[in-house]
Amino acid sequence: MNQAIRHSWIAAVAMFALLFGALSFVQVVGADELKANPLNQRAILQNYCSDRGAIIVGGAPVAESVETGSETCKFQRTYPQPELYAGMTGYFSQNYGATGLERAMGEVLTGDSDQLFLDRVGQLFLGNQPKGASVELTIDPQLQELAYSLIPDGQRGSIVVTNPKTGAILAMASKPSYDPNKVAVQDPEAESANINELLKVPGINLNQNVSGPTGELLAPGSVYKLVDTAAALASGKYNADSVLPNPAEMPFDGISYRLPNYAGGNCYTRDTASFAFALQQSCNTPFASIALDLGRDAIASQAQKFGFGEDLGDQLKIGYARGDGFPNELDAPGLAQSAIGQKDVRATPLQINMMTSAIANDGVQMRPSLIKTLRSPDLRVIDEPQPEQLRTSTTPEIANQITDWMVSAVSEGIANRAGVPGIQVAGKTGTAELGNGTNNSWFTGFAPANNPQVSVTIAMEGVDISTGAQLTSPNAKKIFEAVLNK
Repeated sequence: MNQAIRHSWIAAVAMFALLFGALSFVQVVGADELKANPLNQRAILQNYCSDRGAIIVGGAPVAESVETGSETCKFQRTYPQPELYAGMTGYFSQNYGATGLERAMGEVLTGDSDQLFLDRVGQLFLGNQPKGASVELTIDPQLQELAYSLIPDGQRGSIVVTNPKTGAILAMASKPSYDPNKVAVQDPEAESANINELLKVPGINLNQNVSGPTGELLAPGSVYKLVDTAAALASGKYNADSVLPNPAEMPFDGISYRLPNYAGGNCYTRDTASFAFALQQSCNTPFASIALDLGRDAIASQAQKFGFGEDLGDQLKIGYARGDGFPNELDAPGLAQSAIGQKDVRATPLQINMMTSAIANDGVQMRPSLIKTLRSPDLRVIDEPQPEQLRTSTTPEIANQITDWMVSAVSEGIANRAGVPGIQVAGKTGTAELGNGTNNSWFTGFAPANNPQVSVTIAMEGVDISTGAQLTSPNAKKIFEAVLNK
């Protein structure tokens, strides 16, 4: 009998220990993971009708909770400028969860963050309803409106504007956009109907936590030649005086395919080219020859140093697509095509902007930042993220040399429509062929070249050559002027 009791006691203790351990893991170790799980709606249901903190741009809310006058659900989440900021704010829905900053900054907005512990205690002591903290963004509202307006309705495109010295995002716009108010309604039937209508719009993925600038992996085309240039100079085999082969077409052994220069440009006027001319006119064959000479690993290593396929840091606060860096196992034609931003090379507009900003910032890449300050309900600053270096992409000497060539691409080359009178602008255009007669058209650059204040990247998807030329460099000029003429 004593042995049976002993066994029962041991079994009971073991079961208790197992249960206690499981509860401890869920409440302590696994709590953050469970809160972040998009399938976990408990936190949303618990806080849906509470006074959630605002997301603020330029002193005005772009997401806020307003009183409903109802006792059953006292607050309703609203978005005063919905399409303009949807790519950043995301939405806060009772039945479909949260996306964007509404999700990433959820603990701060609901007041559950550890940074607000004393505020919660004070509110409970005074008998007040809990309030969330506000999140102020680095976005410049005038620049955001301008960037958004420069993308025509019906056109898929993205524009990113940053401060290359700090990593602060000044504007981040994309189309198509949507109205988060339609997903935040309290009527479940209306909410479901609105979701179904929005899902029919091409280019909108309401289930993702990224926007076009951070989530669209696009063929970068010739803006990727900046990677090749940095790799070439870093190798020691090339310098400012190097003469590059520039045949009209590059042949490959054993196949009929030939990689051509763009027939509509000036690359056909000479068989050899300087770096300055190759970048000014965006010739293909000189950069393909560099890649074949240096090999795949040299290009891939430089791409990694510019952040392709790498972590962007923790200041962005919204999801992003990393891409795969530079492709593996490339034959000669594949390496040549990849080196000019074609084949399987993919990057987001934000990533191209970060590469450009590293060149502008003497080779140092800063963490991209979207958060300016966090403020408690009494407007006290509880956090103010400071600029942080993310990685060193290249040397100051190489960055400055590439800057000089990018300046000549604007002053004398095919990026000339980005030029601003009286200001040195550094820029690079790109056209990635999509194989269906359309292209991804790019511009990326910064100004002033000798003391960069702003970095601009524009990507327009699925356009013809003429349309792409109209929507990239000229629009970059408008953004440069808007920043520098303040």
